[in-house]
Amino acid sequence: MTRNTSASSLNGRATLTRRSDQFLAGLADFNLVTFVTHVHPDPDGLGSMLGLAHLVETTLGKTTRLTRDGEICRAENQAMVDLLEIDLEPIENVRWQDREALVMVDSQPKTGRHTFDARVPIYAVIDHHQTPGDLTGIPYQDIRRGLGATCSMVASYMMEQHIEIPDRVATGLYYGIDTELNGFPREASPLDDTALQFLYPLANKDLLARIRNAPRPQAFYECILQALQSSFIYDRLLISWVHEMDQPELAAQVVDLMIRFEEVDWAVCAGVHAGRLILSARSILPRSQAGEILRQVVSKLGGRAGGHDRRAGGFIPLPSTSATAIEQVQSDFRRRLLKALEIEECRGHRLVSRREMLHNLQT
Repeated sequence: MTRNTSASSLNGRATLTRRSDQFLAGLADFNLVTFVTHVHPDPDGLGSMLGLAHLVETTLGKTTRLTRDGEICRAENQAMVDLLEIDLEPIENVRWQDREALVMVDSQPKTGRHTFDARVPIYAVIDHHQTPGDLTGIPYQDIRRGLGATCSMVASYMMEQHIEIPDRVATGLYYGIDTELNGFPREASPLDDTALQFLYPLANKDLLARIRNAPRPQAFYECILQALQSSFIYDRLLISWVHEMDQPELAAQVVDLMIRFEEVDWAVCAGVHAGRLILSARSILPRSQAGEILRQVVSKLGGRAGGHDRRAGGFIPLPSTSATAIEQVQSDFRRRLLKALEIEECRGHRLVSRREMLHNLQT
């Protein structure tokens, strides 16, 4: 397929002005294009890889492969992979080849969210997060922190190239944007809304419904119960402690529920998984800089974090999984978070009182 390119002149030489043209032009000398996203891929990362692979295959005729870094545990995410038939190669099985372009989406290098060999050169990074990564020497970079979803950027590439989009690809891109924008609080730009309007007529609505309503395992409900029983309020902040989570994504599902409590402006879930304290944060306040605040708090505890203005996530490594070690990390995190949010150190009160919990058990 012939690409519709746009060029301008600089010092008498033609230069490509559209981002999609720049991205595709740099792939000319590669035989294979491999896509990676962050560990435990979410719909935005999965949809972005699926969309870019279709773009590269359609416009350049090159071979592509999509990878999976870590397990996909969340029911909706697994349903997305299964129903859209997204073929993912485990990153640990990848054998890197000569003349292979590595494209990272929905994340940035050296942020603690990857397990592949850091020595493998990266051709491109396409992302929308505030998380600061090491972009040194990467030929193509498209980092737009004001956008709600990386899938919106990929959709804009396709709109620029005027290519036909199969319904499975449109569905993946739409759902990727939908999951990023339809949480609370909503963070979106005009481009995100344009991408949603462009993709919706092309998406398979039946598949969207099946993905959104994927059956959830018992572990989800056990986690929610534990979070409700272990949620404490400090002024306008609510912290939910979960001692053991089957899946790291459960922290985000918990905090999406807790931020809806009418008496708080901030909600944080901290749960133990695979030797780490997994963190997810939400704020209803505009210009709250949640990603930057969480990053500053956890960096002093040896962890990593990032995100957006009102949505963020991260982790703190645990010295051990003994109760004493976990409690110490929890205490340090709580104290530093209260200080960062300018909340006076105080004893939190429970979201659900012990008396209420005991009464419910008795009845």
